Amino acid sequence: MTIEPRRIGILGGTFDPIHNGHLDIGDAAERALHLERLFVVTANVPPHRPQPQSSSFHRFAMVAFAVLDRRGWRAADLELRSDAPSYTAFTLAKFHDRGFAPSELFFVLGADAFAEIGSWRDYPHILESANFGVVSRPGLRVDELRSLLPALAKRMIDAPVAARPYALPMIFLIDAPTADVSSTAIRQRIAARQSIDGLVPPRVQQHIEQHGLYTSASPGRRAMDGAEMPAAGRLHGQE
Repeated sequence: MTIEPRRIGILGGTFDPIHNGHLDIGDAAERALHLERLFVVTANVPPHRPQPQSSSFHRFAMVAFAVLDRRGWRAADLELRSDAPSYTAFTLAKFHDRGFAPSELFFVLGADAFAEIGSWRDYPHILESANFGVVSRPGLRVDELRSLLPALAKRMIDAPVAARPYALPMIFLIDAPTADVSSTAIRQRIAARQSIDGLVPPRVQQHIEQHGLYTSASPGRRAMDGAEMPAAGRLHGQE
């Protein structure tokens, strides 16, 4: 009997906070790549970005709320168990250690983040560690990446694709609509006392409001929050 390879998605980010644009990226990749599981990995210490405004406890909690109703999605805290910087290369290595082959992994991200892959740690070797599922974002469609990254154009394949493996990890381009929103814009709106209705999942909005996150006097930034965290790319610098 032939055993079909697994198709495991990894959606990483600082998620400060997670928003509907992130979820749109995950939904598009899940459909186009026939993913069996999607792990949403919260970064701990982003190496190339300002430090998160909310604690790891709150960011992980918001991710857990966001994926609650999505079958096959899982909030993953494997990056939050270490104080080391959250590099994508390290994250993928942890999945390899758990028995996943590079051909079974699909690192999911927006086209704007992938456009900067030349600056990532362990580039270009990181492209051998997993397939990449790249989704259009407002302002940058995936079909523009071939001209922006000509050295990688031969590895790019338009999705959706048949549920079959390729000999080498590939870069799958997924042209799908995603919400025009960023974590930065959400934090700015909250600080300005503006509504974020429709920009984040309702449970995430409730958590933000309940804990006063992203306000000028946010109780969600207590040092003790990290100790309360439940067990459970440049990494994940997705806004």
